[in-house]
Amino acid sequence: MKLEDVQKLKQDCLEWKNVKPWYDQLKKSLAIEKPTAEVKLEDWVSVGKKEDLTQEEYETVYETAKKLIPWRKGPFKLFDIEIDSEWQSNIKYNLIRPHFNLKNKVVADIGCNNGYYMFRMLEDKPKRLIGFDPSPLTMLQFDFINHFVKSDIVYEKLGVEHLELYNHKFDFIFMLGVLYHRPDPVGTLKSLARSMNKDGEVLIDTFMIDGEEEVALTPNGRYSKIPNIYFIPTIAALKNWLSRAGFENIEVLAVTTTTSEEQRKTQWSFDQSLEDFLDPKDPSKTVEGYPAPKRVYIKAKKA
Repeated sequence: MKLEDVQKLKQDCLEWKNVKPWYDQLKKSLAIEKPTAEVKLEDWVSVGKKEDLTQEEYETVYETAKKLIPWRKGPFKLFDIEIDSEWQSNIKYNLIRPHFNLKNKVVADIGCNNGYYMFRMLEDKPKRLIGFDPSPLTMLQFDFINHFVKSDIVYEKLGVEHLELYNHKFDFIFMLGVLYHRPDPVGTLKSLARSMNKDGEVLIDTFMIDGEEEVALTPNGRYSKIPNIYFIPTIAALKNWLSRAGFENIEVLAVTTTTSEEQRKTQWSFDQSLEDFLDPKDPSKTVEGYPAPKRVYIKAKKA
């Protein structure tokens, strides 16, 4: 399939039976035309105040936000409506923020979800900012927020497997929370390298397991109730993957254990979250008996 054919699906998906109700509600908010409201790119990505809207407009925006549940990434504050997402993504963003400068760079965010990280990246004034994610719901969430932010971010309903087909290469690629979903992690990293300009950099976060050996856990079935987790490496194994994929200057930025401060149930998210994914008698393990989620943040340069 050509890239143009895949991109056409971005529009076609809006008529899918399960997507159309979201899109129909979104169009009501997209019909609200206001001068650019105040935008704050802080822990809560915020746009405007309630008084910027009529009561009818405010109710339309609120109903759209509710219709687009679940919100996994955020938080957002839209005309004083607090969309308290499952993930407090500001924690991750603030952790990695000191380790990059995107000014005048061509940037990709692979698995961008609803664009929370990209909205935060606007403060760096990148030359171009493009998100890749095949989910129709997260695309509509992005369109909803960006209608009022009015940024030049491009959202492509594409996956990492389409990156090499794209019409230009990138100076900096973020791939946060994606690698463990790929059945061929080294092949995925090679694809990233081939999609980068000279001296391009990548910043990745992924599940990890403790250990000094170059090995990876392959969950049998689900991991932390997630079905499509293929490989969870040690840091040594991840460094090996990156090196074999054509990266150098590999730098471990941080190692964290996921907590309920960062991931938890809210009225805007799913009815289950981290506390339901861990063994109630031993939170150091998942419900399946594997080590509880830990993440490694790592940066590397194209060799």
